[in-house]
Amino acid sequence: MRDPHVIIVLANEIMRVVNGRNSVWLKWDEQREKLVKSAVGCWIPFDDLRDFLNELPGPVLTTTDVTQHMRAFEDEDYFSYPNEELQPGCLTIYERERAMGTELPAIVGLLRDHVEREEERLRVAQKEQYDQSRERDRLAREHRLLSGADCKWTQLAKSPDWHCRTNGRLYRLSPTKEKMWNLYRANTVDSPNGSVIGKYQSRRDASKVVTQMAYQPDQL
Repeated sequence: MRDPHVIIVLANEIMRVVNGRNSVWLKWDEQREKLVKSAVGCWIPFDDLRDFLNELPGPVLTTTDVTQHMRAFEDEDYFSYPNEELQPGCLTIYERERAMGTELPAIVGLLRDHVEREEERLRVAQKEQYDQSRERDRLAREHRLLSGADCKWTQLAKSPDWHCRTNGRLYRLSPTKEKMWNLYRANTVDSPNGSVIGKYQSRRDASKVVTQMAYQPDQL
């Protein structure tokens, strides 16, 4: 297990098992805790959840008991805070199911599935937006490179080489078999490599050299 979130959740579960029932939350037995934990992030009205929990065996719970116990679960599992974007959809499903007479535990399960699907959909949409933004940025840099304007390191299409232009001077970085980079001065992006300026561990190292050379008298 390399995911820090999974490790934190597992550690908390182990501590709960080792310590037994949490003595701080005296009103909560296993049945109540299981339901309220499942409801985290599902935007179920707190008063309705409280009323159902009070139908189960145990001391009377107030709305504050419910809200703060859910908050404790949220703080315990750092990535389970409710997503406000999902609130309208959750409440619509909740009201529909309540009107049909669906039991609250069943609604919680339905909402849990809905939240998981929507969070995955949002994650995919955000990744697509990020990828599209990166592609737009790449195309803009490619346009600057091909138009002769100064630009940062840019990779044309699927070429293994990278080019940058600083102070009107064009430079090319080509990967080596040793996983290093050869730095060249170039006349055009498709011209053969000239003499090697140097070999470097990373583009950052090469960029420092380019910055130093770009404003010196041209000797290449």
